[in-house]
Amino acid sequence: MQRSAVIVVADKTSLKRPFIFACAVNTALCFFLLTMTAAGHRDLLQAGQLVSHGSLVVLYLLESGCLLLSVLGVLGACWGKRWCLILFAAGMAAASQTIIVKTALSYRDIYESGVVREETKLLSMMPLSGPRRTNRTLLHSIQAHFKCCGLVEGYKDWGPAIPASCHCQSPGSCIRLRGVATLGAPKNQYVYQEACLPIYVSALKRGFSLAMGIKFGSGIFWVVLMMMSMKLMVQMKRKQKFLSLVQSNRYVPGAF
Repeated sequence: MQRSAVIVVADKTSLKRPFIFACAVNTALCFFLLTMTAAGHRDLLQAGQLVSHGSLVVLYLLESGCLLLSVLGVLGACWGKRWCLILFAAGMAAASQTIIVKTALSYRDIYESGVVREETKLLSMMPLSGPRRTNRTLLHSIQAHFKCCGLVEGYKDWGPAIPASCHCQSPGSCIRLRGVATLGAPKNQYVYQEACLPIYVSALKRGFSLAMGIKFGSGIFWVVLMMMSMKLMVQMKRKQKFLSLVQSNRYVPGAF
């Protein structure tokens, strides 16, 4: 009875369950990163921008490998296979180092190029009061979402044809078109006062900073997973040694 009690205590102090849970969280994280990379790749292709195939291949391999490593880590923890955990720890060490270094070195370029690309896309629609040369669906969505109107000079960018996406229902944050003849809105119509370009660019900067922060944080999380797997391997080795001593009747109380 005493031996069984000792074995139960040893199981309860194991990192097995926390490690499996952390691997499940890592699987969701890697899937999110993979989706984010695919979305960014699609946007670059649609914008006609040059794509660094080497960098994209590294990211796709890194994030896909991360998913496979999570499965490998769970199998190693459930089946008690130390070689699975060794491969997991080695892969996480390489992946964490790669993503931390890559994020630190490419942050400025990705940040600036991404913001400039989106800003140029919007400015190519100017003048808004002239003939429609580009699809303005994106701009209408931005106006409705961020509650703004126009790009640079607010509603004046649209001239007399102010679209419905500029119409405002909250007088406190809008401007009233007193005595202005408009085609898209009647006189005394409320429209959003702020221009969209600075608001949208600010939101883009926050989004890029968040994305880079997620990638950098992922690298730190992978380091933690690597350390957990190494600690779990030590626990598994000690448990195997403990069980062999118990079975051979050579167990000395206090040795573990």
